[in-house]
Amino acid sequence: MSSNLNQMNWVSRSLSAVWHPCTQMKQHESLPLIAITKGKGAWLYDDQGRVILDGISSWWTNLFGHANPRINQAICEQLEKIEHVMLAGFTHPPVVQLSEKLSALTQGNLGHAFYASDGASAVEIALKMSHHYWRHQNKPAKKKFVCLHNGYHGETLGALAVTDVAIFREAYGSLLQEVLTAPSPDARLAQDGETAEDVAKRAATDLETILSKEHQNIAAIIVEPLIQCAGQMAMYSPAYLRQLRVLCDRYEIHLIADEIAVGCGRTGKFFACEHAGIWPDFLTLSKGISGGYLPLSICLTTDTIYRAFYQDQTKHGFLHSHSYTGNPLACAAALACLEIFETDNVLEKNIERSKDLANAFAWAKIDPRIEHWRQQGMILAFDVRTGYLKNPNTFPREMFSASLQEGVLIRPIGNTIYVMPPYVLSTNETIELGQAVQRALEQVLA
Repeated sequence: MSSNLNQMNWVSRSLSAVWHPCTQMKQHESLPLIAITKGKGAWLYDDQGRVILDGISSWWTNLFGHANPRINQAICEQLEKIEHVMLAGFTHPPVVQLSEKLSALTQGNLGHAFYASDGASAVEIALKMSHHYWRHQNKPAKKKFVCLHNGYHGETLGALAVTDVAIFREAYGSLLQEVLTAPSPDARLAQDGETAEDVAKRAATDLETILSKEHQNIAAIIVEPLIQCAGQMAMYSPAYLRQLRVLCDRYEIHLIADEIAVGCGRTGKFFACEHAGIWPDFLTLSKGISGGYLPLSICLTTDTIYRAFYQDQTKHGFLHSHSYTGNPLACAAALACLEIFETDNVLEKNIERSKDLANAFAWAKIDPRIEHWRQQGMILAFDVRTGYLKNPNTFPREMFSASLQEGVLIRPIGNTIYVMPPYVLSTNETIELGQAVQRALEQVLA
């Protein structure tokens, strides 16, 4: 009896004991918290017996479904060997193998993986490495960073400084380093018949104006390649990345590619930068790299940058650490994910899955209440015209709640509805996702 009572009280116990992320806790007085007890494939199961289709990969992390047997096995096998050992003065097979495989995926352009736990930490590493590199080059003035309007890179202080989403910055602006903000190449900003490539070129021209004036003081520019995810899934042409690489080379500025959300096949290629045929000076990964299993983030960089720190004195090394750097269990999960990519031809199969996704949401293309329908690989989004919203401020919560009632998990950003499902959805499940979102939208807009 006591055990059953405890299970029934998971929600109230959580509200009493847990501070949930990115949440105004008072809203749970009217928006019930949901206790998830298990997951399988693309489905989540709550303590009331409801089944929920995970349409956003549990915050963009899950690639191959919940309780994936191959990833489970890899973690269990590693658990029998070593669960964790510090990476200062030690190494272990999973971290070596993972670092080698990731470098190979960049065709050797990037390597010497530096590990942390979460995306914001990987961004912090890239920012600090860039700043420290220029000090080693006797250019200490190069310490500013450039970010894009509406970009998001995390919520630790360094990452938040290069984030341009107001709701995350407003409370902590007084703590943040001053940065330069360049126009976004968001294709939705097209004017007078411009194409997405035209918008990208215009944004690159505006960026060069900034770089030409400030390049002596700029260490790096950071971008989310192709899709500004937290910025309402703003998608843009790869032409911007190509021009960005040219500008960074011209003005001696590092290019940081934040692929935390868009990497690991989300855009149709393993790395989003591959669409533009360029490589950055730093590339950060997290979220999907461990299949949504364990906290893991990585910063890859060039041999040139690595060699600048390769000196006799300790103070000239990269002095950054994390207790769980290169955790063997997380690395084992990541290796299992990379093996699935290789053996199951995931990127090729995702071409068909992305077509299924487009077909499942074809209704949104012709709905007059919707604009800016867009898709890049396994990410699909569209905007609800604000004139149809009763209250733009409450729309995300209302749509979230209505979708749960229809049996799917989505989490709108402002007036943008998006899906980013795991790579295991069947055609029928994808159709079910599209129909459920359509029904939920009808309820909210009624």
